[in-house]
Amino acid sequence: MRQAPISVRRAVIVCTMAKATEAQLSRRELAAWRGLLRTHARVLAELDAELEAAHALAVPEYEVLLVLTQTGDNHLRMSELADAALLTRSGMTRLVDRLERQGLVRRERCAADGRGTYAVITPEGAARFAEARPTHIAGVRRLFLGPLKKKDQRALADAFDQVLSAHPA
Repeated sequence: MRQAPISVRRAVIVCTMAKATEAQLSRRELAAWRGLLRTHARVLAELDAELEAAHALAVPEYEVLLVLTQTGDNHLRMSELADAALLTRSGMTRLVDRLERQGLVRRERCAADGRGTYAVITPEGAARFAEARPTHIAGVRRLFLGPLKKKDQRALADAFDQVLSAHPA
């Protein structure tokens, strides 16, 4: 029995390897997943370094200040802040501790609920956020959005929405 030419055998192997199975991701799936992880890690590392160098703020600290400035009264329950900033409750507690030591945030008891605590942005925190905002915006545009065409930005936003809608919190 005659064997198929080597190019055909290679094509069969490549096609077999490219198919997804229950036990492994296809090349396309793996490229999408790893691309997301590598992009996230690289962009955050570079953005974090820029914010730290220019404003002594890490990205998570900036995000907390951003969330607090976007509320109408510059405060939010700690649990809601953790959800909005994509941190665990204990992670948020440690982060607010650091921001409090820097004078950027303070804690206040919830008047309506003696058990709850608000994180409140201070005037110093609002000022630091305002100073850091142009650096953050420029970094996001340069590191993430700039390399993408507008149609690719829309497609990426749609893809993220599709994934999030399929798995609501």
